[in-house]
Amino acid sequence: MLTIMSSSMFIGILVMIMMLAASTLSKKTITDREKSSPFECGFDPLNSPRIPFSLHFFLIAVIFLIFDVEITLLIPMIQVLKLSSMTYLLTFLSFILILIVGTLHEWNQGALNWTNWGYS
Repeated sequence: MLTIMSSSMFIGILVMIMMLAASTLSKKTITDREKSSPFECGFDPLNSPRIPFSLHFFLIAVIFLIFDVEITLLIPMIQVLKLSSMTYLLTFLSFILILIVGTLHEWNQGALNWTNWGYS
């Protein structure tokens, strides 16, 4: 069982390295302005192809994803907690403590404010 797992892991790492090397070696540098601009039937583009992105929206989305993953980790812990020992309880409580400290830090830094963020 261990040899199958280690050989699968070795093959996976080898394939990833080969794909990374192929991607790096096959990159072509785009130095021409016309090649990097979007094509709109021969007309000049009306708007910039790179729309400015709200940093606040990005931070809220990342915080949401982090807490979403943490919730998916908490649900099985709650179910295992009924049948387990003190070790699982301490693990669960330390995980909750890390979540609370992280939330308080984000709140302190102002990342959870929805209004008046970066506007004057």
